[in-house]
Amino acid sequence: MIKKKTFIIAGAVVIVAAVAGLTFPKLMEGKKKELVAEVPPAVTAEKPQVRTIELSSELVGTIEPDSIVHVMPLGAGEVTSVGVKTGDLVSAGQLLCVIDTKQVESSGITMETTRITYEDAKKNLDRMTVLHAAGDVAEADYQSLVDKVEMARLQYENAKIAYKIQTDSSQVTAPISGRVESFNISVHDMVSPQTTLCVISGEGGKSLTFYVSERIVGGLKAGDTIKVEKNGTNHEASITEVSTMIDPASGLFKVKASIPNGDSLATGTSVKLYVVSQRAESVLTVPVDSVYYEGGNPFIYTYADGVLKKNAVTVGLSDNEFIEVQSGISADDQVVTTWTSELYDGSKVTLVENSGNKPEAAEGTAEAEGTETEASGPAQ
Repeated sequence: MIKKKTFIIAGAVVIVAAVAGLTFPKLMEGKKKELVAEVPPAVTAEKPQVRTIELSSELVGTIEPDSIVHVMPLGAGEVTSVGVKTGDLVSAGQLLCVIDTKQVESSGITMETTRITYEDAKKNLDRMTVLHAAGDVAEADYQSLVDKVEMARLQYENAKIAYKIQTDSSQVTAPISGRVESFNISVHDMVSPQTTLCVISGEGGKSLTFYVSERIVGGLKAGDTIKVEKNGTNHEASITEVSTMIDPASGLFKVKASIPNGDSLATGTSVKLYVVSQRAESVLTVPVDSVYYEGGNPFIYTYADGVLKKNAVTVGLSDNEFIEVQSGISADDQVVTTWTSELYDGSKVTLVENSGNKPEAAEGTAEAEGTETEASGPAQ
């Protein structure tokens, strides 16, 4: 009987020992877990920079001569001869055509008649001046003669002007040097002051005409440089004129630009051009990928003393690399430029070297709980 009790007691001891053997390692494992620190996520950060952000729009424009003149006659008549044709190069003052206005001869006769009248009156005044000085001509009569001479002089001057106008009307010359883009008349054609005889484009560069919307026109001004592309070749143009009124035909605003080295561009051809449609000058910017969105609202993580802070921000213009930050952070903040699902407001991180930042370890350890990320991912 004693042996049986001893066996039972021994068995109980074995069971207790077995249970203790199973429980002790787990207790030790739990203690070990509490002692092992999790490594904080590593992030990079940089300070916001002041930049100018520009967005370009691609448009289509038409090449024109830098200076162009539409030549019209001063008087009506029949074309009696022509001296040029389309495509010719002409010099300023070169004869383009002759028009029989039927008025040249008549105005010439009038000019000659008034000249003779004026000279006769002047000779008579010279004789009367001597008599007037001797007291043989009354003052009133002498003054009347002076007035007649002045009237004759004015009539002669007016006749000379009329004759010159008729002569200029008859012989049409080139007002500028350049190329004859079009010549629309032939011998025996009847023309009038409303007739366009020819179009001459000036020598030198070319100009560009294009049309823009109200959204774009506000960002354009005279002197701005734009890029022009034709058949793979790039040219630079400078805006010379920005209309402030809508063109009735297109419903857009007309803009003109000068292309100093555009001689190779044919008049009338279409070209691609790129203009700055939106510009934000000297604004605080951060990399596009450092802005995150939650529910459509942008925010940025900043780093300070080993801890992250979630900052609601207001953003503006952006390009492929940078985005304008209008409010929410300052120029002295360290903006986190690394994306990881372990980031959240108040999380402890390790700052690694980036753009001059030195490695800095965070104090303590990151908690295992409460690490659900609040970000929806980097901005696109």
